[in-house]
Parts: sequence; C-alpha cells; structure tokens
Amino acid sequence: MNRSTLLPTLVVLVLLPACSDKGAVKDQAPPAQAEAAQPAPAQSAPAPPLVSGRGDAGAQLPPGHPPIDAASGGGAPSLQPPPAGSGTGASALAWDLPKGWVEEKPDSQMRRAQYRVPGPGGDAQCAVFYFGPGQGGDPMSNAKRWAGQFELPGGGSAERTMKTSNAKVGELSILTVEVHGTYKGGMTMTAEPAKAVPGSMLLGAVAEGPDANWFFKLTGPEATVQAQRASFDSLVKSLKRGA
Repeated sequence: MNRSTLLPTLVVLVLLPACSDKGAVKDQAPPAQAEAAQPAPAQSAPAPPLVSGRGDAGAQLPPGHPPIDAASGGGAPSLQPPPAGSGTGASALAWDLPKGWVEEKPDSQMRRAQYRVPGPGGDAQCAVFYFGPGQGGDPMSNAKRWAGQFELPGGGSAERTMKTSNAKVGELSILTVEVHGTYKGGMTMTAEPAKAVPGSMLLGAVAEGPDANWFFKLTGPEATVQAQRASFDSLVKSLKRGA
C-alpha cells in the first residue's frame, strides 16, 4: 500500500469514534413522556373550634385574656397546657379538702383538681384551674367573665349584681366572687348552645400563686352552693404555698 492510499484510510479511522449516535434508530422504544401534572387535591377546611374550650391543644389567646374553661361556652379557642413543671413544688398551691367533697378526675389539662359537691339542690362542681405564668388574665377580668355567664331573672348580665371582695390568706392575695342567676355556661362539645340553668349560683376565688394565678370555681344549684358556702370558705382560708 502506498502513502496516497494509506492517508484516506487513516482519516476515516480517526473520524469514526467521534461520530454521534444522536438521531440514530435504536431497537428500544423512546422513553415515555412524563404524565401531565395532576392538580393538587384541595385541602380540607380546618375544623371549627370546640365551643366549650375543653380541647387542650388550641391557639393561644391574646396576653391577659381571661381563661377559657370547660364550662364557659362561647366558641373561643382553649389555652395551651401549662409548661411542664410550672405550678409544682414551691410554685404550687395546696389546700384542705372540705368534708363530703368527692374528688374526680379533671376534665382537662387546665384543671389541677375537680370535685363533685353534693347538696340539697343536687350536685354542684368545684374546679381548680391553673394556666401557667403569663396566662389566664387578671383576677377582676375573670370575675366579670364569670358573672357574664349568668343572666338575671329580668334579663341582662349578672355582672351588675355580682359581689367581690379582697382578702389576704397568709402571703396570698385573693379575690372572692359571688354570682346568682340563670347559668348560661355548660359543658358542650358541639356547636349547640348550652342549656340555661335557672336558680344557679357561683362562688369563686382567684389566688395569686407564686408564679401564676389559681382559679377556684364552685358552680351549681343555688341551694347546694349556699349550703356549701362555709366549706368553700374553709378551702380558701386553707390555701398555702407549696405542694
């Protein structure tokens, strides 16, 4: 083979590896096209808040807002559970249980204690609430809210007839509350309005604990709450710091 024949052959051999197979017909089928994007499923609307506020995992209320408890009604969201360890040990309050009161399992994490209180008008209930530092509102705001849960016989809020007084028990400052009328609160977990209960009464106390307020609320038939007034007063007078 002479040089003139060899040169074209070498050129062909050099160019062959550089050729691309782009556009060449292949034995396998071309990759399938991506499926058209499907619309995202519609998000379901959030569930409405519990009317009673008994659900413990709710949105925070604004600072200073009065607490929402299981018997308040009103459709407002509940407070968050107190921080772990708050209201315990040196930050706790202790009291003596009145004779005849029956201890029950609290209905919510916001309740530190709950008692069935028997009496001539039927059972009443005493609930003890603790919401943690910075939550729950001031004593008088809560007294007015409690009174707002009652309606006078002629109509209108019982706030204008509520009785309050301030007291000192040891180192504790305490606001006591008394309300009479038709109780409009109630323990309802639905959107149905609570049943009004005429002839009801409330004795309450807000104690300024070491790190947050504590709320004591005795509610029920007036005959029973009146009969248990001395027992409620003895509980309040027994309050002291510490577990």
